[in-house]
Formats: sequence, structure tokens, C-alpha cells
Amino acid sequence: MRLPKNSLPICAAALIALTAAALAIPHPAQDGFGIGYGAALQAFVCIACLQGLIYFVAVMSLGIPNDPTPVIARPRSGRSNPSFFPGAPMRLSTILAIAFLLRLMVLVFPPFLSNDMYRYIWDGWVQLAGINPYRYIPDDSHLAFLRDTVVFPNINRASYAPTIYPPAAQSFFFFTDIIVKFLHLPPVLGMKLAMVGIESIGMWAIIQLLDIARLPRNRILIYAWNPLPIWEFAGNGHVDAIAVGFVALALLAVCARRAGFAAAALATATLAKFLPVVLFPALWRREKKFAAVFVAAIMLLYLPYIEIGTKVFGFLGGYATQENLQNGQGIFLLSLLQLAIPTDTKIYLGAAALILAGIAAAMLSRPALSASHIARRCGFLTCVLMFEISPHYPWYFAFLLVPACIAPSPAILYLVTASILLYLNPTHTGLLVPSLVFGPTAALAAWDFFKPHPAIAPVHQGANI
Repeated sequence: MRLPKNSLPICAAALIALTAAALAIPHPAQDGFGIGYGAALQAFVCIACLQGLIYFVAVMSLGIPNDPTPVIARPRSGRSNPSFFPGAPMRLSTILAIAFLLRLMVLVFPPFLSNDMYRYIWDGWVQLAGINPYRYIPDDSHLAFLRDTVVFPNINRASYAPTIYPPAAQSFFFFTDIIVKFLHLPPVLGMKLAMVGIESIGMWAIIQLLDIARLPRNRILIYAWNPLPIWEFAGNGHVDAIAVGFVALALLAVCARRAGFAAAALATATLAKFLPVVLFPALWRREKKFAAVFVAAIMLLYLPYIEIGTKVFGFLGGYATQENLQNGQGIFLLSLLQLAIPTDTKIYLGAAALILAGIAAAMLSRPALSASHIARRCGFLTCVLMFEISPHYPWYFAFLLVPACIAPSPAILYLVTASILLYLNPTHTGLLVPSLVFGPTAALAAWDFFKPHPAIAPVHQGANI
């Protein structure tokens, strides 16, 4: 599909205009937080979906995902960044400038879709006071001296839930709050800046990965212009930005043959969000050092908090109960199966785990040899995991975009972009919204699998890792 030569500038202008339109939506929630669950949220999701359509046009203008070659030679000169596709004349610097303009527009507004970030700030304050963040709930009288009028009133589950965030995230909150206090920044703005900062490190790592794979640098657009990370990191300041940054660093380190650093980065991503642990089989290359460093890093990250004992897992068990995960509520594929035949949740989860284990065993027995191959494996593993467990919240999907920049998949790009629809299913009980997210994802994955694939161009010298 050939697009006009000026398609990328038009897409950029449209994304900027739609971002401004979304920010202009009034926030009428009474006695609640942010935009609420009424017409305002529906209007926001409609605008975000329009952004998604514009984003797909921008991606298509790069010749992606129709370009079948996994490796494309390009000059190594850092001074030139030529276009490799008709209709994609935009330079890397311009793509990144637009990406950061979009983030800056959202950054200066208070979060209005999720109040999770207030707990991050609070956990950092608790640690600055010398208290283990897993010890007390925010409402506990021992922490009364930390209460303020901005952060504390907006903490969700403050009256009954200890923090759920794992040690790598807690360390990030701690050091961020130190810097924010030193610079005298507003705490909300400071935390959002920190999340965009770690996300920016991830984008830098993706660009280095594109160099290793000998792919055009303008493919960073696949991550940088996607509306989901813009709203979830610059807007909501979600902790998943840490996972994005360290997953990108782990991929880069693996491709640069730095197994130890890759393992440490993957461990950090895992203890920021847990889900990135699924990437272990795709990144491990039969090096004992990788597994040893991964385990050691997990232990070291837990060490500063372990004196609390089993409480170090925080609200993880309570969260699973609250979300009715033990009953399978909100798991899309399980809900579909239960419409046809009675399906026990434990049996379903066991079968899902066996499928992932089988895929992992196949990957571990035959390590990948190129950056593109590793990225495809990462994308496949994460897509299978997300389809099996169907997370309830859009921000969980953001880190799938990291390998997608190297090995684009229509299914993954749709899944990540369409996940914004999940805001319209707050009770996680309906099937319509998940069907709109996961149904087309499955169809695109099947189409991509069964369609005739052109012969793959030979890997250029230096592209192997």
C-alpha cells in the first residue's frame, strides 16, 4: 500500500491535534478521581481510538509490517538518517521531537485516568522516612506524619491494602522522591518526569537495537508514536515505564553479547512489573552466567525489604482475590470456553502454563541467533501470555511494543493500541470490549501465520549476534 509522501507530517499534526482535544475533555467526576466512568471517559476513548488509526497510517507509511525482510542494511554514519521507504522522508530527530512534544503536552496535566501514581509517591516518602513500604497501609497511624493534601487523599485502597509494587519499583520510587525533593519539584510532576525519563532510556536502547539489526532508525516511531505509552506514562505515570526501559536494555545487552547485564536488566524489569519474566526463554542463550545473574539480581533487589518476611509480597494475593482472578473473572479466553463447556479455572490456568512452558522449552533448546529472531520470540511469548491471561488494564500491554520495533507484528500492534478500549470495561465482566481487543488480535495472528511469506533476504554481515 503506497501512501502520500507527506503522510507522516499529516499523521504527526493529527496526533497533536487529537491529544489537545483529549486534554480539553472536562473531568466531571464528583467525589471521585479524574475523568470518571461516564460520557467523558467514552469521549476520551473515542479520541484515543482515532489516534490509534492515525498511528497505524504512520506505521504503514514506514513500509511496516508489509516489509518481509528481517534485516535491512543502512549506513553507519550517525550524521545521516535517510528514508528507506517511499513516503517516509521524516528524520529520526523529527520523529523523536514529535514523540516528546506529545508527551510534554500530557505531562503538564494531572493524571485523570488512574491514581496509581499517588501510591508510588507515597511509597517513596515512606522509604525516605526509614520505614519499610510493605509494613503499613497508608491509613495506619504510624504514617500519619506523612499525610498531605495532594498525594494522600488520592491513594487508592489506602484503608486496607499494603503496597503491591515489587522491589525494583520501590527502589525507583525511593530514588525518584529523593531527586524530586532535592529539585523542589511538585511530587506528581516529578514522578511523571521520572517515568518519561526511564521510558526515554528505553527508546535510546531501541534505537541501538535497530542499529544492531541493521534496520532503519525511523522504526522507533512504532513505539514513540503509539498513543498508549503517551497516555499511560506521560499522563498516568504508570510503573510499567520501568519495565519498558529495562526490557529494552535487556534486549540490547543480549544482542551486544553482554549476558550479565542483560540478566540484571531483565530481573529489574521483572521486579518492576512481574510480567517481563516471560521473556527469559527468549533472551537466554545457553549461558550459565545469564541464569545465575538473573537469580542473584532478584535476590539483591529483595534484600533491602526482606526483613518484613512474607509481607514483602504486599497486596499481591489480595489483589488477585479482589480482581476475582482465582475465579477466572475477566480472563477472556476462559470466559469464552465457559460459554460452551464448564471449565475449571485451575485447569485452564494449568493448561495455559503448560503451553507457555512448552514454548519456553522449545526456545531454550534452540537459542536465537539474530536481533530480529530474538525480538520475534519476545513478541510471540508476550502475545501468548497476554492472550492467556487478558490483563484488565491497558498499561500492562505497553512493553510489547519494545520487540515490535525490531520485529513488527500486526497482531501485537493492534493488541497494544486497542487495549485502550479496556477502560470501557471497568467491572471486567463483559465480553464485548475484550472481544474487540482480543478477537481481532487472534484473527491478525492467524492471518500472519497462514499467509504466504516471501523468501527472507539473507542476513547481512554483522547482523548476527
